[in-house]
Amino acid sequence: MPAQRKELLRFLTAGSVDDGKSTLIGRLLYDTRGIYEDQLASVQRASEKKGRSLDLSLITDGLRVERDQSITIDVAYRYFSTPLRKFIIADVPGHAQYTRNMVTGASTADLAVILVDARKGILEQTRRHSYIAWLLGIRRIIVAVNKMDLVGFDESSYAAICADYVSATEALGLLQAYFVPLCAVAGDNVAARSERMPWFGGPTLLGLLKRIPIEDQQGSNGFRFVVQSVIRPNQTYRGYAGRVVAGVARPGMEVVAMPSQQKSQITQVCLQAQELRHVQAPQSVVVTTDDQLAVGRGDMLATPDDPPATTSRVTANLIWLSGKPLQLNSPYLLKHTTRSLSGRISRVFHKIDIETFKEITSETLEANEIGLVQLETHKPMLCDRYCDNRTTGSFILIDPNDNDTVAAGMIVESTPPMHESDGASTQGTVLRHPGITVWLTGLSGAGKSTIAEGVCAELLIQGMRAQVLDADVLRKDLNRDLGFSKEDRDENVRRIGLLADRLTRDGVIVLVAAISPNRAARDHVRQTIDDFIEVHVNAPLSVCEARDPKGLYKKVRRGEIHGFTGIDDPYEEPLTPDLRVDTHERSLKTSVDMVLEAILARVR
Repeated sequence: MPAQRKELLRFLTAGSVDDGKSTLIGRLLYDTRGIYEDQLASVQRASEKKGRSLDLSLITDGLRVERDQSITIDVAYRYFSTPLRKFIIADVPGHAQYTRNMVTGASTADLAVILVDARKGILEQTRRHSYIAWLLGIRRIIVAVNKMDLVGFDESSYAAICADYVSATEALGLLQAYFVPLCAVAGDNVAARSERMPWFGGPTLLGLLKRIPIEDQQGSNGFRFVVQSVIRPNQTYRGYAGRVVAGVARPGMEVVAMPSQQKSQITQVCLQAQELRHVQAPQSVVVTTDDQLAVGRGDMLATPDDPPATTSRVTANLIWLSGKPLQLNSPYLLKHTTRSLSGRISRVFHKIDIETFKEITSETLEANEIGLVQLETHKPMLCDRYCDNRTTGSFILIDPNDNDTVAAGMIVESTPPMHESDGASTQGTVLRHPGITVWLTGLSGAGKSTIAEGVCAELLIQGMRAQVLDADVLRKDLNRDLGFSKEDRDENVRRIGLLADRLTRDGVIVLVAAISPNRAARDHVRQTIDDFIEVHVNAPLSVCEARDPKGLYKKVRRGEIHGFTGIDDPYEEPLTPDLRVDTHERSLKTSVDMVLEAILARVR
């Protein structure tokens, strides 16, 4: 069978500390000839330094600290192949403090191989890893009872562990467990049948991996295309770059844009310069449609008769990863597909007793605990249940104070918006405050949009109403009829000012990111808006050109763009700005904090 038609099985190895996971993977790679000669020579030298014979665990323990301590810290990915199937292995740490690494490895796996030390039997980490694998949609687990040589290859010890595991996981519905006794160091029942365990009549570990069924992990029958960015190289082309996370995309297929609800048909599906007849999950491509759709980063194209849920409130299973406990109604940043949202946990329904898998009443979650929670976001999510789609049904939570990833979540269901009659807590609701227009002006590449987005996120976290108006984004829709003459530039500023004024009157903090090179046009907007803060986002032209985030300066230097602000068209700096932020001298966080402080001082 041609190599490109081979099935692909992704699996992870997990278990408690020192169960032999790295050794087992090393043995699998060694016995299937999945190790390059130079890798093998390196492992041999490292083994000799430790005074050992060939130590196969060092094949996956790639970090120096791992080799020194003989433990796994990071997730190590390795690859091998058989005539009918390809394999990607994720070797995850056994320590409880690295549970987040286990979650990472399990999130894309089809199968879990959980090792159990024959001397120790079923441990807390065995149960925790089994539950996390099950929670992440893995329904097939191979229980590899390792180190059988240390119990004299005793059949009764193996049988007792198998019975204990079945009893411990009987509450996990639809879980299918397979068992195999091993001695990974010597290779017994790894790739070849063991002569020292004649009582075992089942397949070897490799035999199981070769024949175990692979299920479609995408789940949803509908089409999901998550937009990463909109590509506009010229006025006639509009493409949507992103990833197909469910279903198939082909020219002529009807789609609906979410959340705008616009319907259209796909006209092209392209990978680089190649047009494709169809693509399927999880390919990343550029698609075009008959109509110009109102979509941006984080939006989706979907099947019209099976769209994702649009909701600001979901029930989700949460794996808490932080040493700081969960705080109800505290602000968290949420990363979902390609979107960043602010949100809060408004309720903890229960947490799981990892010993019994029973539900326990709780109001918080501690490190490595798992629970069912209610999550609310400031903007609607476009999501599916995790059991229907792993990508659109999962998210991570980030502590905005230190940027630490505190939790991984799997959506169980979406729920309608909460009303005060529900009797739930009203903490974390949007605060009432006056509107302000914060106008960030400066050269292209100075950092206006980046600062505006950062300030907006901080304001939303604090429960305030905020909106970014990016001039580049508005030129694609509201101001797409305008060119770059002085008159058109002034009209661009005037229109943005009208929109900002309307939002400001409605109590929104508006963050405008616009070069707006003409001082008179900016002053006119200032006079029309009651509460206005002008921020000069300053950086030398050489710095902006070195950053060149959109590649515009390179096009100017090649003569492809004329009349570019700062090069062959003037930029008139503010004479008396309310705030000046020198981004070449300050970090992004400091710059964001400066603007945020000016806003909060005005609000107070």
